Amino acid sequence: MSKRIGIAIIFMAVFSVLNAQQKWNYIEVDKKSYELFQQKKWKELIEFNDKACEKGIEYFNLQARTGIAWFNLGKYRKATNWFFKAWENDQNLEWLQEYLYYSLVYSGRYTEASKMAVDFTNGLQQKINFQKMKPLQIALEGGYSWNPDFDQLLGSNMDVDLEVEENYGEAFFLKNYHFESVDYSHQIAPGVILNHNLTHIGIDKMEQLFWGARYNFQIDVKQNQYFLNPVFTLGKWYFSPSMNIMWGKSGLILGNYDPDTFYSSSYRFSDFIFTTSTWTNWGNFSPGAEINLATIANEGFTQASAWLTMYPLSNSNLYFTPRIYFKSDDENSFGYNTFGISGGFQLGQLHFYGNYLNGEMENFIESGGYVIANFPGRSSRKYMGSIYFPFAKKYQFVVRYLNQDVNEKYRVYQDATLFNEREYSYIKHTVTAGISWKF
Repeated sequence: MSKRIGIAIIFMAVFSVLNAQQKWNYIEVDKKSYELFQQKKWKELIEFNDKACEKGIEYFNLQARTGIAWFNLGKYRKATNWFFKAWENDQNLEWLQEYLYYSLVYSGRYTEASKMAVDFTNGLQQKINFQKMKPLQIALEGGYSWNPDFDQLLGSNMDVDLEVEENYGEAFFLKNYHFESVDYSHQIAPGVILNHNLTHIGIDKMEQLFWGARYNFQIDVKQNQYFLNPVFTLGKWYFSPSMNIMWGKSGLILGNYDPDTFYSSSYRFSDFIFTTSTWTNWGNFSPGAEINLATIANEGFTQASAWLTMYPLSNSNLYFTPRIYFKSDDENSFGYNTFGISGGFQLGQLHFYGNYLNGEMENFIESGGYVIANFPGRSSRKYMGSIYFPFAKKYQFVVRYLNQDVNEKYRVYQDATLFNEREYSYIKHTVTAGISWKF
């Protein structure tokens, strides 16, 4: 009796193994995945695909169905990975082309999508309004920045504290500045976008001098800058050089040879920033790096940074980017400079974006932060918040607030040589608003 039971157990075990092997063949997997696909059981289909892949079963229909499942769940970055796998097997199916295109667009990878659209069918190209060259967006933005401690600084007694007396003391107190900016982006070829920005900045500050007595002189600075930034798609890698040229003029009051005597002067300045950055996409992660060569306020330096953008929801509804900066100049080799973290999230039609920086920021370059005010000083902390809200399909408003600490110096000169100095600080507030229009 026990012998029969043993034989039965062995038979059942062998049958179970054979049944399991039979279940995970291509025919059964295709049948089951198609059934789940028809029933729109997207999560179950994804789980079933994972098990099939563990068994070494992976083919075009299963890849495409899995991509569609992720797409319908709004996980566009995961969907893109599966559509690319299916694309490698068959690039002629119009429905697959469309899914791949929109999964890239919804993932924020428009440049990559436009380059792939070259190989799409004529019907789909017409549907997505494919053009090799076309305008993309124009935007206008203006802002106002002010120093709430201006009056307090202007009335301070730093000249007394530093005992300037018969020496020469000077400081430049920022009062406010405004800027007006216009952006224009256009596609010059599939996979190649060109971004332009033209900005005007008007800076109002007070030059305080002690030369026999204390004097305050109004100083106006006019600055213009042009930013040019092409973006290339090289396979799945993005390559983006940029050039930022700044020029302007400023008034200046200088002490004459005798105390209590001054003369006015003006000077012109020009600065530049050359940048090269590259990044790619690995599923829900996007690593990148950037290097900047610049001259700002007559100081040349090199700045480099690296970052990793993470998309926890596998789409653009939530993302955050830690970033680390390094810097070198004539006096210092490359070393840690600043840490930053930025991120954003979508809530209904509203998109929120924030950025926080902490470190030694003097003549500091932010990624995409091409509005640069040319005045001396350094900062150790800055944060910014933006709210974007679309309307009428093609338009979008943005409102921003920036808060930044600024440290500058009151300097004392003896016989035209720096003799003594004291650092003072204030908080700079900035509010901007803009509107953009997508063509």
